[in-house]
This record gives sequence, structure tokens and C-alpha cells, in this order.
Amino acid sequence: MAGTAPAETTAGIPDDPGEAQRRILRVLVASQVLSGAGLAAGVTVGALLAQQMLGSTSLAGLPSALFTAGSALAAVVVGRISQSRGRRPGLAAGYLTGAVGSAGVIAAAVLDNPLLLFVALFVYGAGTATNLQARYAGADLASPDRRARAVSTVLVATTLGGVAGPNLAAPTGRLAEGLGIPALAGPFILSGLAYGLAGLVLARWLRPDPLLLARTLVGAGPVGGSAVTDAADERAGRGGVALGGLVMVLSQLVMVAIMTMTPVHMHDHGHGSAASGLVIAIHIGAMYLPSPVTGWLVDRYGRLAVAASSGVALLAAGMLAAAAPGDSVALLALALALLGIGWNLGLVSGTAIIADTVPLATRARTQGLVDVSIAIAGATGGMASGIMVAATSYPLLALAGGLVALGLVPAVAVSAYRR
Repeated sequence: MAGTAPAETTAGIPDDPGEAQRRILRVLVASQVLSGAGLAAGVTVGALLAQQMLGSTSLAGLPSALFTAGSALAAVVVGRISQSRGRRPGLAAGYLTGAVGSAGVIAAAVLDNPLLLFVALFVYGAGTATNLQARYAGADLASPDRRARAVSTVLVATTLGGVAGPNLAAPTGRLAEGLGIPALAGPFILSGLAYGLAGLVLARWLRPDPLLLARTLVGAGPVGGSAVTDAADERAGRGGVALGGLVMVLSQLVMVAIMTMTPVHMHDHGHGSAASGLVIAIHIGAMYLPSPVTGWLVDRYGRLAVAASSGVALLAAGMLAAAAPGDSVALLALALALLGIGWNLGLVSGTAIIADTVPLATRARTQGLVDVSIAIAGATGGMASGIMVAATSYPLLALAGGLVALGLVPAVAVSAYRR
């Protein structure tokens, strides 16, 4: 089997795969800190830049839709490159594409060209998809009893850059003005550098490639080959993909829907941007910071138990957001913290379910397609939330979201029964 594996893999099979896994996690953490800054810095001002260039708020929400569309396409491409050539070229290409998109945004701002801006924002979305797909690379070499913790280690690293990025918006704006670039394009200087460095870190140091090495160690054959599985294994794999995908899709749908409309709800009740910014910051922290604990829970108590708890946590978040008085920042912050925790429980458990059940021969491609579904769910939640609030109210949106998330409990119960 080693004779048919890629030269890069067979030339350097480590004596201790555990040490290779620790090295890979260190490299992934470094790249995630950088890419987190790139993601947060650009998203912070995307809508404002579009509003400034168009002189209108009517299309100010378009950047978010373009990020999502670009990230959905990139998830497929990164997954396919990773499937055929390994994680290193797939992830590095995704981040470098995000850097190109950042440069395009800067050029569009300088030229005051909205069309170029929208194209560049679409390309910039590749960084978002790659940032999310990196979590799968952390699980390729992990033993089953530590797989969720490996995923969570990669996820939590995003928080470090994600916190730093928005706080650098003002300094990068001043830097941009000094270079003759519109101030709102400044954060994209940071995002371009961050994505570019993240891609270079992976291209240089993500060796051995975790996916290629994992295939060699289990005898999965050459890159692009297919593992031999019996019919029962194939059925279990399809069931695992369906369940893991459902957990992550519903978590994303509900989280984005409630999160998107919370600042609007707060503004309608007289709160300023500082208060809504605080609530969203707490929410984002709750999305990523609990990852190490979540990973331990998933490995200790099982994927299905934590997936079900995700539905319960999201229901609690929706109920609290619906019941919270509009003038209570504290209760809304608590609701959004629960929302972030519920999302985290769903993402880590769902990712672990996918990693457990998809064979190595098709793993990266399948994971890319799952992330497309997640991106579409986020876009759907964002668009539907505004429509629902306009037609009904924020409390009804929050409550409906919680009830949708509760659907995870019977889905998990059915899956456990079939096992």
C-alpha cells in the first residue's frame, strides 16, 4: 500500500503519528489565529463600505449575501482540491483566494467601482469557507476518542484573531488614509495580509499532510482512490452524514436568524450601537470560547447526547430572547450567549459525527458539500429573519427559531434507536 501512496506521504511517515497530530494542530492553530483576524476585520466594515460607495442603504446587506455565496462555492472547491491533493493545497489555496478578494476590495474602493466591489467580496468569501473547513483537518489524524477535542482546538483558535480583527479597524483605517486609500477599506489591508500569511503558514508547515497521511496509515490507497466498504458501512455513512449535516444546518439556521435581528430589535427599543455591539461580542465569544469544553463533552459523553443538548440550548436561547424585555441588555446578552453555546454544541458534535462516518476516500469532498449546506442555511436564516420580523415580531422569530432547533432531539433519538 505504501508503494501506491503519494511520494510526499510515503517519504515521511512519522514513527509517532501522535506527534504528527500535535504538530499539525499547532500549525492549524497558528493559521486560524491569522485567518480569524482576516475574517472579522473584513466583515466588520463590508456593509458600511457598500453603503458609502452606493450612497444608499438599500444594498448595504448585499456584502453579507456575497460572502455567503462566495463561501458556498469555495467550500466545494476547497473540498475537491483537498480530496484530490490533500488538505495543505486545499486550505492554502482557499486562504490565498481570500487574500486576492481583499486586494480586489481595496482596488474597488480606490476606483470607487461598486461592481468590482461586489465581485471582490464574492471572492473574499473563500476565506470564510476555508476558515471553517480547517476544523476538519484537525480531525483527520485524531483517534476517535479525541476527535471532537481536535476539532474544538482548531475552532477556538479562531476566537483570538476574531477578537483582534474588529479592534484594529480604526488603526488600519488611519493607515489606509495615509496611503491614499478610503478609510473603510483599511480593514481589508489587514484581512489580505492575514489570509495571505495563513495560506503561507499552511503551505510551508502543514507537513505531513493530515489527510494523505491518514489514508496511508489506514491503507485507503492513493489520493483519489476509494475505500472498500460493505453495504452496511455505506448505509451507516450516509446516515451519519445526514444526521451530522442536519445538526449543523439547523444550528446555523437558527443562530443566524436570531443573531441577525437582535441588533435591529435593540435599536427599535432605543439602544445604541455600543449596547448592541456588546451583546454581539458576547454572542461571538460564546460561539467559539466553549469549544475545548464542548470537545471534551462530545468525546466523553457521545456525539448524539451533545447534538441533542444543542437543540435544548437553542430552544432556551429562543425562549429567553422572546421573553426578555426590549430594554434589558443583560437578558438579551444572556439569550445571545446561550444562542452561541447552542451553535457551538451543534457544530462540534455534528463535525465529529461526519468525521466518524465518512470514509477517508471521500471525506474531504463530502465535508465540502456539507459546508455548502451550512452556508445556504445561514443565508436563508438571515433573509427569512427580516421577513418574519417585518410580518410578525422579534419575540415570535426567537420562539419559532427555538422550536425549530428542538427538532434535533427527535432526530437524534431516531438515529440512536436505529443503531
